[in-house]
Amino acid sequence: MPRKPKRTIVSLKRAHELWQQALDGAGVGVTPPETISFAQAQGRVTAAAVRAQRSSPHYHAAAMDGVAVAAADTIGASEAGPKRLRIPDQAEYVNTGDALPDGRDAVIKTEDVARLKDEVEITAAVAPWDNTRPEGEDVVVTEVILPEGRVIRPVDVAALIAGGVTAAAVRRKPRVAVIPTGSEVVPPGTAAAPGQVVDFDSYLLAGLLEERGCEATRWDIVPDDPAALWQAIADAARQCDAVAVIAGASAGSRDYTAQALAELGEVVVHGVAIRPGKPVILGLVNSSAAVSAAKDSAAQTEDKRDACPAMKPFVGVPGYPVSAMICFEQFVEPLIARWRGLPGRVERRCRAVVSRDVPSAAGSEEFVRVRLGAVGGRLVAVPLARGAGLVTSLVRADGMVRIPALSEGLAQGEEVECTLLTPDLFSELTALITGSHDLSLDILDSLLRRMAPGMRVASTHVGSQAGLGALRDGYCHAAGTHLLDPETGEYNLAYVRRLFKPGEVSLVTVALRQQGLMVAPGNPLRLATWADLARPGLRLINRQRGAGTRVLLDHELRRAGVDSARIEGYRREVYTHLAVAAAVRSGAADVGIGIAAAAQALGLGFVPLAMERYELAVMSKSLDEEPLASLIEVLRTQDFRRALTDLGGYDVAETGAVRVA
Repeated sequence: MPRKPKRTIVSLKRAHELWQQALDGAGVGVTPPETISFAQAQGRVTAAAVRAQRSSPHYHAAAMDGVAVAAADTIGASEAGPKRLRIPDQAEYVNTGDALPDGRDAVIKTEDVARLKDEVEITAAVAPWDNTRPEGEDVVVTEVILPEGRVIRPVDVAALIAGGVTAAAVRRKPRVAVIPTGSEVVPPGTAAAPGQVVDFDSYLLAGLLEERGCEATRWDIVPDDPAALWQAIADAARQCDAVAVIAGASAGSRDYTAQALAELGEVVVHGVAIRPGKPVILGLVNSSAAVSAAKDSAAQTEDKRDACPAMKPFVGVPGYPVSAMICFEQFVEPLIARWRGLPGRVERRCRAVVSRDVPSAAGSEEFVRVRLGAVGGRLVAVPLARGAGLVTSLVRADGMVRIPALSEGLAQGEEVECTLLTPDLFSELTALITGSHDLSLDILDSLLRRMAPGMRVASTHVGSQAGLGALRDGYCHAAGTHLLDPETGEYNLAYVRRLFKPGEVSLVTVALRQQGLMVAPGNPLRLATWADLARPGLRLINRQRGAGTRVLLDHELRRAGVDSARIEGYRREVYTHLAVAAAVRSGAADVGIGIAAAAQALGLGFVPLAMERYELAVMSKSLDEEPLASLIEVLRTQDFRRALTDLGGYDVAETGAVRVA
């Protein structure tokens, strides 16, 4: 029999370093994508951005019970001069959710209508689209519903359904084999004799894996037989993404795990200076060697499911449950995060005082479970029994205190930092972007999540001017802006200099982009200039005041000598380019002002009239700090430039350039 590998105890920090290096070297990364039904999507991680397949609502709908009317027919109605509308020629009864009849663009609520025999009487006029839900009010077809790298929640499933998405690409669940070992171990439900141990560790470990989004397969209990253990590990390596063996990791005469791993792969770490959990094994199993050595050739063919690294992660988990839990938290959870393309769990912490002395032997980092309670206005941590085999301490614990390796323990009344043992919370360093809307922000979000798991973009669309105000007041990391200075023809600089000190803000170029008129496919109305917006009967959908697009429109109307009061719909405002496109696409407007990419996304015609600079205004002192540093790094990648170019209407020659205002 080959000699057992020599065990060398390493520090927890060094164990983490060696483990991550081994996983990097083996090419362990996110699992391959698979497409699943929306009904199975909850808890899975999106493998790509999911876009709406239809708008929601997909028709113009009544938002109230009442009568559907043409708003123009209600003009002049008042308390002093009620107006009567004929049914069904001028008014039709509708219920909430009904489609608006042809020719109707508003609803008068039931309580505001006096019902007569063949007429209704109203005492106030309504504006177009009052008490309605226009097509695309919630979701616009092609809009990103979920970004890449998002854990799908119940509300996300509802949004997918609303957007007509029946299937989505998600990252495949990692498959992990859990192998309990030991001749003394018996299955649950067995009348265990003295010296026998009921197997609950494999259920604990499999449950933790399933809870974190893995597919755990429990193996039958393997007795203390080197050949049987070797075969079980070889079989598991063929079929799964990783192998976890429970017990057999120590230095006893019947501990064969390290030896089996050395024969089938590589032992990276055997023994970590932590309590409990010292006899942990970390390594890699050569699944190719396992396949070639396997006896069941039929199973070899059957188990070739998808491409994955030949060297697969292996964890030898100590047999005591508290030790197993510590091992899982320290070494398996980071592996799961890597598979799913997510950051590790955030450790929520608090400060508490220890209720009694907790002596600890120097040399090992110790993890002590505690109960927490507020006493006399302060938080108290009561240490639980520290036995590694006390599974109930895991059930009762509210938190965990770490005692450093060089410490001899904790003193009564000492204030300590406590990690709360709460459900999974994933750290997301969020880049808050407020201001002008642009489709590039969705691309930035997806690519940032891919390149820097745990980071994301959260954007709100309030217009360029409001965005700069939010940046000044400290409510965002960056402000999307494209404000034209009519006097100089320059974008953004003049506005930034009015609000900030010289050099205080830098402008990061996202792209130059085409602005113009969104029209029906083929441009049937033959619109060609800004002045054409004043044509009688032409219905405009506009952007909100303070938006850079609105500033551009007002500037061009002044240059053309057009009074905005002559433009029907000038005061009808929406907050994004896609919302403008949706209004034109649905027939709620004849023309909208916006960018070429939004028109192309919804299959509209587009009349280019201006090329503008869209930038992110950021505080100069924060350029090299997270999350902006990673955001700018993503913005400068070829992937971002390529994706933006594919949208249409963008010039990326200056993308990523920074100028100090």
